[in-house]
Amino acid sequence: MLSILQIDKNKGDKGGFMSMGSGRIESSFSDISISSSGSGFGSSSGLGLTTDVDSFSTKSKGRQLSSATAPPKGLGMQLGKSQKTNQFLESLKAEGELIVEDVQPRAGQARVAAAAPTDPITLTAEEKLNVTLKRDGGISNFDVQGTLSLQILNQEDALIQVQIETGGNPGILFKTHPNMNKELFSNENILGLKDPNRPFPTGSAGDAAGVGLLKWRMQSADESMVPLTINCWPSVSGNETYVSIEYEASAMFDLRNVVIYVPLPALREAPNVRQIDGEWRYDSRNSVLEWSILLIDNSNRSGSMEFVVPPADSSVFFPISVRFSATSTYSDLKVVNIIPLRGGGAAPPKFSQRTNLITENYQVV
Repeated sequence: MLSILQIDKNKGDKGGFMSMGSGRIESSFSDISISSSGSGFGSSSGLGLTTDVDSFSTKSKGRQLSSATAPPKGLGMQLGKSQKTNQFLESLKAEGELIVEDVQPRAGQARVAAAAPTDPITLTAEEKLNVTLKRDGGISNFDVQGTLSLQILNQEDALIQVQIETGGNPGILFKTHPNMNKELFSNENILGLKDPNRPFPTGSAGDAAGVGLLKWRMQSADESMVPLTINCWPSVSGNETYVSIEYEASAMFDLRNVVIYVPLPALREAPNVRQIDGEWRYDSRNSVLEWSILLIDNSNRSGSMEFVVPPADSSVFFPISVRFSATSTYSDLKVVNIIPLRGGGAAPPKFSQRTNLITENYQVV
């Protein structure tokens, strides 16, 4: 019996298209909570930025890729196009896993952990995208949740304020941490503590999360805001089902490590993939076809795949789940300056900014 790579779908892990309002603060989100720990910042965890998961996040309702289901006898993971071995597979073999030879891990299989910061100050702007599209067109849900976090390595650099750049989009609502000076942010787009004599907490090099400063959220019913749409057309002819799938990506983002998960009926052998832009692999254990595109940019804003399986109802091929990441965000938030508050005309410390957009739940139903 061949076993396969266990699949983890829960990864945590364009500029100019739109911009944010100039420091607009939403005084109360009914479904978002940002709380400080204890009497203030607490320990290295800092501001203790937390989210009400039940109401502010949505969970995937799609087909879960369970690792408990045994694969059909004689079938392992099937890969289309280029095939390579790699160190990860070798390590699994060393642990006793039986792997189909020459299998390449799918694009973006794991969210790469952020490298430990090397600059004295690192700011991370991350957005999580929750989208539900209708199979016949239209949008059921579009929700962007963003956070800006701060990590400071050295205590001597902790007495600062952070100036950010925003645009004029009223659709993005902001909420600062309770310990932040809201008027300063509203009037000058500067993130600073209510007590300017109080330093920010510092964290160890391994604390990649940092201290939460700002949250924002955007919701929309405008389908043009969707970065990637999927069209699936199953049709039965005789004893076969022909399935044509195409993706169309907007020009607002370059998408990385795109994986489109298409559920299939229970099969005795791998589907017959007749044409594909990108690569594919078949997960026989969960009966899912994975379509991978490493990068979608101006050279391939659209692409297609065609495959054939035995007769099946069209509903079998839904919901289709999608995963990707981007180095740009909807907010296009930029840190423009670090303002030192200690005296003596000290120069501002060096800082770097990380920006990331990831899919949290993205489906075609």
